[in-house]
Amino acid sequence: MTRDYRPVSYWLETAGDDLTPRPPLDGSVECDVAILGAGYTGLWTAYYLLKSNPGLRVVIVEREIAGFGASGRNGGWCSPGLNISLERLERLHGRDAAIAMYGAMFGAVDEIERVVTEERLDVDWRRGGQLIVARGPQQLPALEATQREHEAYGFGDRYTVLDAAATSERVRVPGALGGIYTPDCAVIQPAKLARRLARLVERMGATIVEGTEATDYRPASPGVRAALITPMGEVTADAVVLAGEAYLTRLRRLHRQLVPLWSLIVLTAPLSEADWAEIGWQAHECLASMRLSVDYLSRTSDGRILFGGRGAPYRFGSPIRDEYDRHDPTHEMLRGMARSWFPVLRDVEFTHAWGGPLGMPRDWHPTFSFDRRSGIATARGYVGHGVSTSNLAGRTVADLIGERKTELTELPFVGHRSRNWEPEPFRWIGVRFAQEALGRVDARSDATGRPPSGRSLAERIARH
Repeated sequence: MTRDYRPVSYWLETAGDDLTPRPPLDGSVECDVAILGAGYTGLWTAYYLLKSNPGLRVVIVEREIAGFGASGRNGGWCSPGLNISLERLERLHGRDAAIAMYGAMFGAVDEIERVVTEERLDVDWRRGGQLIVARGPQQLPALEATQREHEAYGFGDRYTVLDAAATSERVRVPGALGGIYTPDCAVIQPAKLARRLARLVERMGATIVEGTEATDYRPASPGVRAALITPMGEVTADAVVLAGEAYLTRLRRLHRQLVPLWSLIVLTAPLSEADWAEIGWQAHECLASMRLSVDYLSRTSDGRILFGGRGAPYRFGSPIRDEYDRHDPTHEMLRGMARSWFPVLRDVEFTHAWGGPLGMPRDWHPTFSFDRRSGIATARGYVGHGVSTSNLAGRTVADLIGERKTELTELPFVGHRSRNWEPEPFRWIGVRFAQEALGRVDARSDATGRPPSGRSLAERIARH
């Protein structure tokens, strides 16, 4: 029987698409570029490859359906952020390179907006900006440090520091003492973006096969082309793009390059006009606080509030299973957190809960690469910022495959190799310790009103 994909996320449920999988691979085929994964990275790569060379034969191999993974489950943020700091990037690559990398992320938001507009993609695009809120005195020092970093690297003019009153004019959050706002962020219906991109690249000439698991890949060798290997046959190509993000951990050779961490989401029923009048939030900003253990909020086009965060435990051995997409204790915690942000939600039903894995490299650093000798390309390691980073990755990988030397191919994302995660049981011990300890640090700060010290082992492990 064909799987019903609607319960995977509210986004897939409301994408307005027939979610019946496309036909699977039917025997071995040859092409110019084979792409593993019909999520944002694979679809953007196909889009830019075909834009530059419409005659390319591009085959995208997807285990489930387009948009099944993080591309169809995320919080709807199209933001310019990275989960690795400018200071850390400067230490690794130099000041100019760090600034260029962050500048490229701002450019990615603009580029997605351009494509959405020019290609007339119905993705509920609303560029309301991003507002990071200090919810209490314990979060003010981190907020101030964030803005100092923006200013130190020349991005200060992209952000506005708000006091409590100015923050409240945008959105009324109990205990909010200030915020940082940037207009360089949009909220989207993420599954619509994935599904519309899939149809677009098909019209451009790409072939998408679904229900087809790539169990391995073969680098090229003298006389032998690179290939994706599936139970239905091989997809041989001059270039093979590994674009599965967290799901790449299912491939033996990449198993320790990423840790799959679950981000979970709860969603309210549509709020009444009276509720929205109490909350404000008329500009559809993406919201978050300065919590170490992460929270993120968005307002949907149909008047719901989405609240997401971490908390689901890492599992021994980095397995990815559908049952991990729901974790009742974490989902209940997120509902409580949402009500603390907006007390009016105490009388509002939460209608949906879902989640999914994101890919975290050992050093929090995204990687884009193409080795022409082996024919293997990849882009991965977005740590929850994949909506915008995947577009940058797709453009960069397309340039690398097309042998075009551009500003993007000169960025230090290209060719970066993250250190492997530790083998088990050390990986499980370290990740679980950090997850639980950061939660305790946040809870202690919220209870005492004192900021985290920054000196605890968990904070030092998680510093990036």
